[in-house]
Amino acid sequence: MKLTVHVIEARNLLAMDFNGSSDPYVKIQLGKYRFRTKVVKKCLNPLWDEEFCFRVEDLKEELTISVFDEDKYFNDDFVGQMKVPISEVFNADNKTLGTAWYPLQPKTKKSKNKDCGDIRLTISLSQNNSFLDPMPTVPSSFNGDYVPPTEKSANITRESPALSPYDPMEEAIPAKQEKSCKVGGRFFQFFLGKTEETISTTNESSVPLDVPNPNASENQSGDPSSGITFDEGLRIMESKDQGGEVPNNLPGGVLVDQSYLISPADLNSLLFSPNSKFMKSLAELQGTTDLQEGTWALENDGFRLKRAVSYTKAATKLIKAVKATEEQTYLKADGKVFAVLVSVSTPDVPYGSFFRVELLFCMMPGPELPSGDLSSHLVISWRMNFLQSTMMKGMIEGGARQGLKDSYVQFADLLSQTVKPVDLKELGSNKEQILASLQMEHESDWKLAVRYFGNFTVVSAVFLGLYVLAHILLAMPSTIQGLEFIGLDLPDSIGEVVVCGILVLQGERVLEMIARFMQARLQRGSDHGVKAQGDGWLLTIALIEGRSLAAVDSTGFSDPYVVFSCNGKTRTSSIKFQILDPQWNEIFEFDAMDEPPSTMDVEVFDFDGPFDEATSLGHAEINFVKSNLSELADVWIPLHGKLAQACQSKLHLRVFLNNTRGTDIVKDYLTKIQKEVGKKINVRSPQANSAFQKLFGLPPEEFLINDFTCHLKRNFPLQGRLFLSPRIIGFHTNMFGHRTKFFFLWEDIEDIHVVPPSLATVGSPSLVIILRRGRGMDAKHGAKTQDEEGRLKFHFQSFVSFHVAHRTIMALWKARLLTPEQKVQIVEEESEAKSLQTEESGLFLGIEDASMSEVYSSVLAIPINSLMELFSGGYVDRKVMEKVGCLDYSCTPWEFVKPDVHQRQLCYKFDKHVSRYGGEVTSTQQKSPLPGRNGWVIEEVMTLQGIPLGDYFSLHLKYQVEDLPTRSKACNVQVFLGIAWLKSTRHQKRITKNVMMRLAERLKEMFSIVEKEFMPGK
Repeated sequence: MKLTVHVIEARNLLAMDFNGSSDPYVKIQLGKYRFRTKVVKKCLNPLWDEEFCFRVEDLKEELTISVFDEDKYFNDDFVGQMKVPISEVFNADNKTLGTAWYPLQPKTKKSKNKDCGDIRLTISLSQNNSFLDPMPTVPSSFNGDYVPPTEKSANITRESPALSPYDPMEEAIPAKQEKSCKVGGRFFQFFLGKTEETISTTNESSVPLDVPNPNASENQSGDPSSGITFDEGLRIMESKDQGGEVPNNLPGGVLVDQSYLISPADLNSLLFSPNSKFMKSLAELQGTTDLQEGTWALENDGFRLKRAVSYTKAATKLIKAVKATEEQTYLKADGKVFAVLVSVSTPDVPYGSFFRVELLFCMMPGPELPSGDLSSHLVISWRMNFLQSTMMKGMIEGGARQGLKDSYVQFADLLSQTVKPVDLKELGSNKEQILASLQMEHESDWKLAVRYFGNFTVVSAVFLGLYVLAHILLAMPSTIQGLEFIGLDLPDSIGEVVVCGILVLQGERVLEMIARFMQARLQRGSDHGVKAQGDGWLLTIALIEGRSLAAVDSTGFSDPYVVFSCNGKTRTSSIKFQILDPQWNEIFEFDAMDEPPSTMDVEVFDFDGPFDEATSLGHAEINFVKSNLSELADVWIPLHGKLAQACQSKLHLRVFLNNTRGTDIVKDYLTKIQKEVGKKINVRSPQANSAFQKLFGLPPEEFLINDFTCHLKRNFPLQGRLFLSPRIIGFHTNMFGHRTKFFFLWEDIEDIHVVPPSLATVGSPSLVIILRRGRGMDAKHGAKTQDEEGRLKFHFQSFVSFHVAHRTIMALWKARLLTPEQKVQIVEEESEAKSLQTEESGLFLGIEDASMSEVYSSVLAIPINSLMELFSGGYVDRKVMEKVGCLDYSCTPWEFVKPDVHQRQLCYKFDKHVSRYGGEVTSTQQKSPLPGRNGWVIEEVMTLQGIPLGDYFSLHLKYQVEDLPTRSKACNVQVFLGIAWLKSTRHQKRITKNVMMRLAERLKEMFSIVEKEFMPGK
């Protein structure tokens, strides 16, 4: 829902200034969003007449209206405030409180001034929620005072790539969900827009949605400028642009993110100009017909440019041809940056009146090219805007997501044929040419000194000094009086004391400035141009410029410099004097590293002299794991911190990370790690590394070291796979159709504990990984607990080979954090550990659903309730398992997972007559009723430990137990088996045949024992 607040005027406000007046403005806040009005100078009865819009996410929130008096030199004074619960607006007639006067209240009840004045407002709620972000609809609000919600990561990070191709493509669909999936499939087919000649077109009874008549809208709005041309409308928006930020991407995801060899203005015209040939070509490609484009019209006094477009989407196998209407609105157009919000309405599709699909097109200047040609960066994001609540929300979103994804693949392909894309990898690889083009700004010492000392403080001090010196030369010597004597001349009046004090203070300030200037000159360019030493991972940073830095000096400027920190080493830029938009053009190199860095800290300081603590103007973190190196080749990084966020400060950087040793660096790194682990670590193939990178959305330089099967302990154990690489530790599972995936950096880990085996850990030791405070929040959904200090704790258990996993994890963690001296000490302490058994090398292929085949089917002459005792954990369960050769059998009670689904863990060892190797089994079982409530389905994922190649595969079993309607005391049992291969081996066929044969014998024996237990005479 959308909340509209119209701030009209105020009366009888308190006079906060000495002149008996105030400079009032209003701050409006709802949840995480804040706006402010313009300032009305010297007025106690101000008129604002401004309107603001908010998206309402919770009816329990309160709208806060606060009035402040602007103060030029000190903090703004609080005048009064009032609060309105959103529920009160929702429950009002027509969901509006109308236009009314509201009394302003003091901040506390103890305030002396109880009467703070009144404010006149109009507050109303509406269902229309199609705007992009909560933002005002009047120009005065676009003044940088809008505060968006805090983001979890820096803007330089990108959306992670799609799931790895070795993930399961589809899950089994229960019969009761078939109808819902058909609805989702219809949305998928609609947004995909592929033609199908065998399907009929729209029914005659359907009502077409025509494009609104531009003339009619003009008459209704009364705006005489609605008939202007497209180019004129853009020029008017550009002239009224207030310099606001580019809207954030919509939360549904990014459909297109590409740079093109075309200017943003030309790309905008290509996509949205009237009668665009590109859009007509796209319509032909996707089978869209009846394309009708309305004329562009200005709204909101020239701050919005809007038009309507209608068309008929092609028929598909699941849905007929339907009419769609787009409302296209320019949110920003300043000549360089264009943002267009497209709201798509499809009322003819199932549940079409419940939602709208919203797309955001952002066209910005692209990276600077060595050729000097202009480029643009196009980002298209989307979201679903539900106008009404529906139980089909998940299905609708899923169908729309897949349909939009495939549709915009066609869009991107056609655009790439029309306009040449910019190859960011090629741009990033041209490092030497880019760095050579940078020219450091040289400024003479005299010009710098004049600019630095040319301020009021120095000029006034010099003037006073010369004035006093001239007075001394012109004045006659005074007679000795009072306590004076020869050589000591004391002030003869209070005025002389004041003048002496002013001279001393001014002289002290000038001397401090001279000292700061000389110290800064010595520090200027201290690390610029220093070449890196050694071979390995070479990090190079080009510091180009800063923008809108905070002013902390009394002169209204700052003396900024930048410090880069990576792997315990720092590089410092030169100091720029008395400037808020500095130009550096300096290059810094870090000495080569054995492993690629994970993060780099960037902090901007204001130089306050050699003995004073520097003031931080803002900081940022560059995460090399979450950022593609091609994107860092030319990037603007927003700074964080109170001063930086208030001024929207940012830095322009070019970051390059190169491997100067090629593939040898990977082999050397693995050799070093395997010495600490005590086990040979094989280099994974390019296919395995590519699959690992796609699974977690990692950059191409990240490579897989090892992976282990284990359980993630949260409310209940979740079986999956733990992946280790030089910079991250990640977990992935796809248990019963539910995917869980996360990773965090080795540097995020504060401590690792080993928990001894217990019944809760199914007889296996477990690892508890504790992260540093505030780190790894992207992986919070995988943590078991979060302590009082805000540290996340991850529990991993049931490793196939715990000792190998533990030693590998500890070696990689210590390799990232410890100094060389500490590493040598740890290796010496652990040198007496037992050598570990080597395993056959394998290729990681991914986690897939096993192909199920029937291995057992029989009709048992016992009731279904009696058979289910086999899965109860009671006497029958234990007796049967012991008789089939399962030793030390233990199981956890069934735990509630979700409605009609329960889960438990099993652990036992094989008797020698079952497997001559012995071996241990850990498994997870889920129990749920059949759709008709006439039986049960038990799904089991089984992991084998301590047998040859046991960690190369896992077993997936499905027991289906069903009542027989024709026989009252009988049930039908079917068991299906699937083998999920975690690594490849040439023995796959042999292992599959052996497992299926042994399992069939075991199942036959198990159900025979159960049948005899309840039918003794048989």
